[in-house]
Amino acid sequence: MTALTLEMLAKTVSETTQREIISNPDKVYFPFLGGDNIFTNGFKLNNVMFKIPGTNFVIYWYGFLIALGILIAMIYGFRKMRSFGINPDKATDSVIGGLIGAIIGARLYYVIFSLSDYMTESGSLDWKAIISVRDGGLAIYGGLIGAILVGGIIAKIRKLKLITLLDVIAPCFLIGQAIGRWGNFFNQEAFGSNTTLPWGMMSSKTVSYLAEVQTDLADKAGVVVDQYAPVHPCFLYESLWCILGFVLLHLYAKHRKFDGEIFLMYIGWYGLGRFFIEMLRTDSLYLANIKVSMLVAGTCVLVSIVLIIMFRSMVSRNGDYKLYADTAVSKAQLAEYDMFEKMKAEKLELKKKISDAKSKGEDFSALQAEYDEKFGKNAVMSEIKADVLEDEEEYKSIVDENDSLDLDMDNIQDENDIKELDELEPVEQSDNTEEETEDE
Repeated sequence: MTALTLEMLAKTVSETTQREIISNPDKVYFPFLGGDNIFTNGFKLNNVMFKIPGTNFVIYWYGFLIALGILIAMIYGFRKMRSFGINPDKATDSVIGGLIGAIIGARLYYVIFSLSDYMTESGSLDWKAIISVRDGGLAIYGGLIGAILVGGIIAKIRKLKLITLLDVIAPCFLIGQAIGRWGNFFNQEAFGSNTTLPWGMMSSKTVSYLAEVQTDLADKAGVVVDQYAPVHPCFLYESLWCILGFVLLHLYAKHRKFDGEIFLMYIGWYGLGRFFIEMLRTDSLYLANIKVSMLVAGTCVLVSIVLIIMFRSMVSRNGDYKLYADTAVSKAQLAEYDMFEKMKAEKLELKKKISDAKSKGEDFSALQAEYDEKFGKNAVMSEIKADVLEDEEEYKSIVDENDSLDLDMDNIQDENDIKELDELEPVEQSDNTEEETEDE
């Protein structure tokens, strides 16, 4: 028995506290924080956020926090796309597809490595349990594989540069993980082995789970645990690690040396943290006696370091490398995006003026004539482009540099194509949009 194990047994909570924890399954305790306070006395923690009145449908904190993390990550990501040379409109389909792929991949990865938990007594697969993800059971590496696979296919179809899009999305992954990990806290899962640290936590779930896996942990990992001792809050460690990683990648993004570097840094950073955090985990997925996440995390760290060194060396030797944001292709796609957004804004403004004039009983014939001239059946697209961009030749010069560009705006021929603008909501324009267009 190791010195740490002896120390843990010496710091096992009193029998009175043990009985209190068992009799209060809805409470979480931090017995070593000292003093008579809410943490040592325990506080209630319900994994149900709320129940929809009149139904049996409940919203769990786990699902809500994952959704919140995705939402904040998407807001950040779409704000950063222009600076990376990505057309946000073209990227939307890829991002949505990537989210769907991430959820499916994360679940499949988890189920595959814990298949025995999803078998019925007759030996068949319990499909109802497999598709039920609201109580937990998602693996981040499976999510990454699914997101890149599905999102990457759509990005290829939409003529986006995948590696640059991954640079944008990498910090978004960290945002989602940092927030989503707190769902594990509400579920009282993803914790580690025993600890004497002040922030070691306990609950009825940690006690019952450690009692259940004591033998397996000793056999597979050689780890001895005491169910009546506090455990590492591994979800907290990973959340803090992801927050720090996000800050570092956000600050470094403008200094990146090649497209894909931010994504490789994310893979290496997350893998490094996950490797050591996984050492503490008691609920790991195993391949034989090897923790799958440790194996994958260690591989990610090594591969990312090797690739970063290799690509930086290639960029340094070539000397004329251009980031995607500086290429003619990117500039043309962003010019197209700016033009389309300005056309939407101008059309909506004209429609509002016509509507206001009608409601006031004023003459709107001049406004209608302007609308028909710019957006009617006989509108000339080249004149609209020149009016919107102020310098059509600037746009053409960018496009002419690359004959392979397939710009959607060039395919708009008549009112039927422009008609789709009627179905779009107004998009708020930043104050510097015109200035950025002129710079390009």
